[in-house]
Amino acid sequence: MPMYSQVSKTWQQIFHEKAGDIRARAVELRKQPASLRVDRPRRLDRARALGYKAKEGVVVVRMRVSRGGMRQQRPTSGRRPKHMGVLKIKSAVSSQQVAERRVSERHPNMKLLGSYLVWKDGIHAWYECILIDPQHPAIKKDYNYRRTLGIVD
Repeated sequence: MPMYSQVSKTWQQIFHEKAGDIRARAVELRKQPASLRVDRPRRLDRARALGYKAKEGVVVVRMRVSRGGMRQQRPTSGRRPKHMGVLKIKSAVSSQQVAERRVSERHPNMKLLGSYLVWKDGIHAWYECILIDPQHPAIKKDYNYRRTLGIVD
């Protein structure tokens, strides 16, 4: 079995069993800001599948998105519609798409390769997004990234 598929299988097993180490990491995630640039991806197998390479010009950003669906009960007592807490609840957009959009807005000079789920609890979901800088010389030299950007000569 290839190494990265073994890593993926191990990660899925740990994720479903919710091992103690993962729960300790979840406590750290809750204390961190909503958008955070990280040095290394937490799930290397998934990041490599999306195009991550440990080189300059490649950035990993962890984004926190609130969870919850569209079905919110309206309050019975009177208040302004703005303050009812039922607006701005989207049903057609997944939380992963929301995370990718927010990362793209915060880093307009970068190109998004993809994202993957890191952890989720009852309130939030965390996604790591892989970004590349198209203007970086190391990215311009790499054939695979040039092909991704559509600059193949």
